[in-house]
Parts: sequence; structure tokens; C-alpha cells
Amino acid sequence: MKKFLAYIPSFIYQLLFGILLVVFHPIQWICLKVGGYSAHKKSVDALNFFIVHILYVLGAKITFNHRKDIPENVPLIIVSNHQSVNDIPAIIWFMRKYHPKFVAKKELGKGIPSISFNLRHGGSVLIDRKDARQAISEIAKLGKYIETHNRSAVIFPEGTRSRDGVPKRFSPNGLKMLIKYAPSAYIVPITVNNSWKFSRYGGFPSDLGIHLKFDLHEPIKADAMDFEALFEKVETTIKSKIVV
Repeated sequence: MKKFLAYIPSFIYQLLFGILLVVFHPIQWICLKVGGYSAHKKSVDALNFFIVHILYVLGAKITFNHRKDIPENVPLIIVSNHQSVNDIPAIIWFMRKYHPKFVAKKELGKGIPSISFNLRHGGSVLIDRKDARQAISEIAKLGKYIETHNRSAVIFPEGTRSRDGVPKRFSPNGLKMLIKYAPSAYIVPITVNNSWKFSRYGGFPSDLGIHLKFDLHEPIKADAMDFEALFEKVETTIKSKIVV
């Protein structure tokens, strides 16, 4: 019965989502051409505000537990588990003051209104997961970028989404490369819970009444300990709060 009731809200949600992507694509283009980075970022923030809040059409509840001890005017590396596409707009919107940029697969860099444009022009990097040398080069570029501009990089060390909430193995390579080129960064671990449940029935419909929750953990100075200990601490911290 719940799945049957989800069809109409899911249709409305997907319609609104598609409209937002189409409408904001030219808005982003104009903002970037006329106002540069700052105006483009504001358009991206606005887009993701709406993407996050149309989840309420599905009866969702969203909790993003901020922290007051996240340092400002320093590079940040946001490390999170990954459960669905809904993780990304929330991180962009709620962490907007830190200018989050993403390590994304190259396939997302074309063909998707608004999203592909932002990935190509907003400071994120696109990696070819079949080409290790290219991926390393792009992640290094992102590390240098956040180190220079005091912005943040977002990385999902699982490499792909967990479709049942159970975390996959964390790969250390991306984080290690970011730290190498952004040595003054702070690591901000985030635990995402319940995001996978939106796709419980597959691609359509979305499940209803999901409590999407983000827990931010204590920031860790990247050079506070050797990398192996740091990586273990970050992975353990994130996974310890995952509820399946």
C-alpha cells in the first residue's frame, strides 16, 4: 500500500526536479558569463536549496547536524559515506559557506542539465575510474585548488553508492592525494543515514517519509597524525554512526 501511495508524490517530485535542472541551466550560464565565479556559485546554491526542499513532497524530514568548531578560511576535505544522489545537494546547500567541490566520475560531466555544467565550471574535477593516472592528476588539481582558495573538497571514499545502507570498503587513495596537495587542510567526516531508502523500490517510485540525516564529526587537522592513523580514524568515525 505504501508503495502504491508513493507513485503520485514521486511523479510530482521527479517533475519538479527535472524542471529545476532545465530552468537553472541557462541561469548558471548567464551568472558565470556575467558575474563570474561568485554569481555562478549563488545560482548553484539556489538550485540546490530547491532540490533539497522538494524532498518534502515525499514527506521527507532532513536533519543536518552542523558543528560550530569547523574552522573557516582554511581548506577543508569533507569525507562522507555515500548512499544516494540525495547526499550531494544537501552537502552543497548546508555546507555552502565552505564552497564544496566534488570528485565526480567523468560520465556526469555531460548530458545532465545544470549538474554537468556545474561540475565542469564550478571547480569540481571529473575522473576516469578506468584511468588511474588521469584520476590522480585531477584529484591533485583539486587539492591544489582548495589549498590556494581555502575552499573544500568532497570525497566519497567508497567510490560508489551503498544501495542498502551497509558501507562499502573505504579506499584511501583519493584522500591521501588531496592531503598531499592541501597539507593545511582540516578533514571533516560526515555520516549520512537513510538516504538509500529513497530508492528502496528501485528507480521509481521513491519511498515516503524518510528521515535523511547528516552528522558532522569533529574536524581533524590533516597533519595531526600519520596518514594511516588518520584514515583509520576517519573511516571508523563515519561508519560508527551509520544505522542500517
